[in-house]
Amino acid sequence: MRAHLIPIKGGGRPIQITRDVTLVGRQDSLCDICLRKSSISKMHCLIVRTDGLLFIRDLGSTNGTKVNGQRVIRGALLPGDELAFAGEKFRVEMGPGEPDPEPDHEAQNAHTEVIVVEPVDLNEQFSSYPPDPMDASNSDVKFIDE
Repeated sequence: MRAHLIPIKGGGRPIQITRDVTLVGRQDSLCDICLRKSSISKMHCLIVRTDGLLFIRDLGSTNGTKVNGQRVIRGALLPGDELAFAGEKFRVEMGPGEPDPEPDHEAQNAHTEVIVVEPVDLNEQFSSYPPDPMDASNSDVKFIDE
């Protein structure tokens, strides 16, 4: 499925929706689509692409997300809908076919981070605790034996 957001004012270039889950916002280090306007929240909304449909979910943004002029928390997008993030308006275009090839594979995965988890010896970490924490408690709460 091909999906694009076409800017209504300002004549910017179309934004292609290529990921199944796309984060829209102002914070470049987190968002897949970064709109550098102060009216856009750092993490404004999600666009989810599934089974030939687009869905939108506002993430509690200050200035809201609107579909055809109506502020929404979540909803489905149809071809020709007007989608607005705060004051930034786009027309939704969708259709059959594959998305345009990405010009740079690195750009598509720019927000992917590899996390290395070091192995930890749990016996060493918890060895300072008493064998039965209930016996070592200074609490005045007493348990009733059944």
